[in-house]
Amino acid sequence: MHPRDALQLSLRAITAHRLRSFLTLLGIAVGIAAVILLTSIGEGIHRFVLAEFTQFGTNVISVAPGKTRTSGHSPTGIPTSVRPLTLDDARALEHLPHITGMTATVWGNSEINANGRLRRTTINGVSAQMLKVFSIKVRSGQFLPAEDAEHARAFLVLGAKLKEELFGAENPLGARVRVGTLQFRVIGVLEAKGQFLGIDLDDAAYIPTGRALELYNRDGVMKIDLSYEEGVPAAAVSARVIATLKARHGREDFTITTQEDMLRTLSNILDVLTMAVGALGSISLLVGGVGIVTIMTIAVTERTGEIGLLVALGAPRRTILGLFLGEAIALSALGGLLGLLLGMGLAQSIHLLVPALPVHTPLSFVVLAEGIAILIGLLAGVLPARRAARLDAVEALRAE
Repeated sequence: MHPRDALQLSLRAITAHRLRSFLTLLGIAVGIAAVILLTSIGEGIHRFVLAEFTQFGTNVISVAPGKTRTSGHSPTGIPTSVRPLTLDDARALEHLPHITGMTATVWGNSEINANGRLRRTTINGVSAQMLKVFSIKVRSGQFLPAEDAEHARAFLVLGAKLKEELFGAENPLGARVRVGTLQFRVIGVLEAKGQFLGIDLDDAAYIPTGRALELYNRDGVMKIDLSYEEGVPAAAVSARVIATLKARHGREDFTITTQEDMLRTLSNILDVLTMAVGALGSISLLVGGVGIVTIMTIAVTERTGEIGLLVALGAPRRTILGLFLGEAIALSALGGLLGLLLGMGLAQSIHLLVPALPVHTPLSFVVLAEGIAILIGLLAGVLPARRAARLDAVEALRAE
């Protein structure tokens, strides 16, 4: 049989029972639509979370004091304490090869009194290169100048939200503010960065690290963030940082986290979640597959005489097998296309109704979903098609 004739015969068999065929492909369509909708939302959230993490740059290494295996009690029974990271440590790391920026950070929560208003907020003690490390820009004025941390002047930079709450539409530059027991002068306002994992980055003030150590009576910084050149492996930079601090401390009593490793781990977790969500939606595909098996089994029974006539006229068994498999694949493929349109339409509709909910449908998801639909049709049609191909011509014609 010519392939075109076989295709026409399969399509004619589908259109002969329009309602039954439509209900069959609708089962596949609902399954594909569920998979596309859920995976589109999952992929959209995946991209949104990664974008939130990478808005501060991707070439960042963080060093924090303390390490799990060095905490607790020493073998001698004498309690041990974590050695703090100092400003001297920060300066040593700043001059390593390939390092483009460094900021030593201390943070706390304090009351800030300015313009006759009192506000409790986060105070960040940072270095002058914080803007370069975290890709932040100044909206007005300037950022903290590059000065010796121990003798830094009492300057303060406001986050965008904090500036609005303390000064409103007024120009805050040059204003005197009190943070705890210390006096500062406002020299700049940062551009709005929004929220990051529930933390409002604009509702904060920034002062020199040395001043923050004095304000919170600390001996060391809470972390040191380093940015490094593009194209340089994070592992190579980390190795230099570890070697430098081990030489200064005598042991590895600190923890290093690279943005690259964090993003890789986060991406893997989000990929698993996206696949899990897609797997939940694919349960509907099993229902659609059962529907195809049922319909094709009924079709074999109804067309027993037709099968017997084809065999009597010399049609090979593989032709009979191909006809019924083709019919099953055609049903599932049409159902898959309908499901793709339905799923992507629903995803975009939800995004229009809830703009804050990110939605993204990669082309790979579309191709994979249609491939799965066709595969389900193929698998669901195998048993009925084999049954049709094995019918005896005489018995089939007698049944007619």
